[in-house]
Amino acid sequence: MTRFRPRAVAAVLTAAVLTAGCSGLTGEPDPSSLPGPVQTDAQPSPAPSSASPGEPTTSATPTARPTPTARPTPGPTPGEPDLSLVDGWTLEEKVGQILMVGLPVAGPFQPTFDMLRDGQIGGVFLHGRTKAGRQPVKNLVDAAVDAADRQQEPLFVATDQEGGAVQVLRGPGFSDIPSALDQAALAAPDLRKRSEVWGEELAAAGVNLNLAPVLDLVPQSAASSNAPIGSFGRNYGYTAESVITHGNAFAQGQRDAGVQTSIKHFPGLGRVAGNTDDTAGVTDTVTGQDAPSVAVFDAGIEAGSGLVMMSSAVYSRIDPDAPAVFSPTVVGLVRERGFDGVIISDDLSAAVQVESVPPGERAVRAVDAGVDLVLASARPSVAPAMVDALVRKAQDDPDFAAKVDAAAARVVAAKANL
Repeated sequence: MTRFRPRAVAAVLTAAVLTAGCSGLTGEPDPSSLPGPVQTDAQPSPAPSSASPGEPTTSATPTARPTPTARPTPGPTPGEPDLSLVDGWTLEEKVGQILMVGLPVAGPFQPTFDMLRDGQIGGVFLHGRTKAGRQPVKNLVDAAVDAADRQQEPLFVATDQEGGAVQVLRGPGFSDIPSALDQAALAAPDLRKRSEVWGEELAAAGVNLNLAPVLDLVPQSAASSNAPIGSFGRNYGYTAESVITHGNAFAQGQRDAGVQTSIKHFPGLGRVAGNTDDTAGVTDTVTGQDAPSVAVFDAGIEAGSGLVMMSSAVYSRIDPDAPAVFSPTVVGLVRERGFDGVIISDDLSAAVQVESVPPGERAVRAVDAGVDLVLASARPSVAPAMVDALVRKAQDDPDFAAKVDAAAARVVAAKANL
């Protein structure tokens, strides 16, 4: 699937030389163990070739021409979703595919399991922190997959396994992953090999999507005051070249292990002070559409990331009227860069940045802006309201229903290799 129309990535590196949460951090304590699994019910034809013109002859018998064959059914326009993937699906089934809901590693998690059994969601996000190790996590994931066994598509099982301060899964079977800033001190080939091992650990636990790496470009002079990224060392160095080289090495290692990746947080959180998870009114007054910090994402898209995560900050030089995740203008920049994969929101269930908007409306506004997958990770209890709002809006608005169709088709396409 073509995901990228080449842009001037080299210009990003030049600019870097010249200018030399996701679900976010949580306050949850590290649990010492995980709850065990719950009990679940078992349950083209080729195009015709043109006939070569014959030479004139004196024979009165006409030259036989081949019988035309039926033309193949045209496929989707390049860059457009293949809507045939969701042909015959109910609206509720489509909406389910475009919602990813938190599955707390410390419990309680029964409401999420109920939504899985009812086919209301097509993905879960392992949320919180655990040191229990691989087997309890695998038990939890297996139970989630079993609960969703009547769904038409496999389940996205995601988490945040960046390293450093943002590593959900720890304990036996999981390496202690260094922060992105420390990863950037490694040679890229070494980092890719290490990341493949970290990805194999996720895959062994049943995780097939890592909402990483961070590609936010943070100025070194402002790192300590950059609450969401720089203060935790979540950035792959301080230059575009370092972020591109090491962020892509981490991502490729994950994909080598069979774990999909999501680069984040477009169009960049490196120039803000507040963290959108716990602060309202977070605004970037510096970043424009052509900033090097935006163009860094070109390299991540070109390298093959299947998902791009949107920031929920406001970017006053791009669209001052809405958080990026609710802005057709900002979300549209991702498509303009040639990306035809899945655009995912940052957490919309508990982020203080968007708390003034009712939960159902958050999901509607994100999909209306062009987001394909709505993340409700930190507070899964709001997910039913999101499902209801998405279904009602699609029933009332044909244009919105078409956006739901497109989003569901992209998510299903992304699951093809799970």
